Amino acid sequence: MFTIDKTLEIEAPAATVWQVLTDFAAYGQWNPFVPECRCELKPGGAIEMQVQLMAKPQFQREFVREVQPGQGFSYSMKPAPLGLLSSFRSHRIEPLGPTRCRYTSHFELRGPMRHLVLALFRGALEKGFAGMSAGVKQRAESLAKR
Repeated sequence: MFTIDKTLEIEAPAATVWQVLTDFAAYGQWNPFVPECRCELKPGGAIEMQVQLMAKPQFQREFVREVQPGQGFSYSMKPAPLGLLSSFRSHRIEPLGPTRCRYTSHFELRGPMRHLVLALFRGALEKGFAGMSAGVKQRAESLAKR
């Protein structure tokens, strides 16, 4: 298994971070990794994204696994046959007080094909998840100051 975890403390209420993460139509304004996203935010709903792994964004469809309003959500790809490749992604928000929270981003790849994916895209994945996490923080803190 391969994982990328990012945890940031954000100077904004948890509700503001939730608003940033779930305003999928606004991703292009702050998210360098997923500049376009549509999501039916309910278990089993599709999340359709343009993901910036190469020069041109690539379309990806995954499926929502869990939603805890105000606290987080997760989604995963449809696993490849024979367990060759699967992924899991989650966003978690933990209040640290009325105006602060902790945001945790988690991504994992499993299966033997992960080695090929990582050989091709490891740097882009690490850069992308770091950029998205930083974007969540910047956007939420900017909204909280208004």
